[in-house]
Amino acid sequence: MYWLTGTGASAARAQALAAGQPPPPVKIPVGFSTFPDEIFAAPRSWAERSYPTLTYFHDANKGGHFAAWEEPGVFATEIRAAFKSLR
Repeated sequence: MYWLTGTGASAARAQALAAGQPPPPVKIPVGFSTFPDEIFAAPRSWAERSYPTLTYFHDANKGGHFAAWEEPGVFATEIRAAFKSLR
């Protein structure tokens, strides 16, 4: 999604971290999905601490780091579910 929307740099928020400062707070609703073949599966507690506006968290049943390519149906279902409450 970052490539498609051109938001990779803001998503990484690496500049603030490199400067030793906390990244700016995220003020918009956040959906977070983990995939079983990911190298690191972030626990819900980390997502909640990092994104206070977390509205959706789910452990998907298939996919990995490139879930959109590996399992496009699962990925699309996760996107829909994450933002269903905003419709």
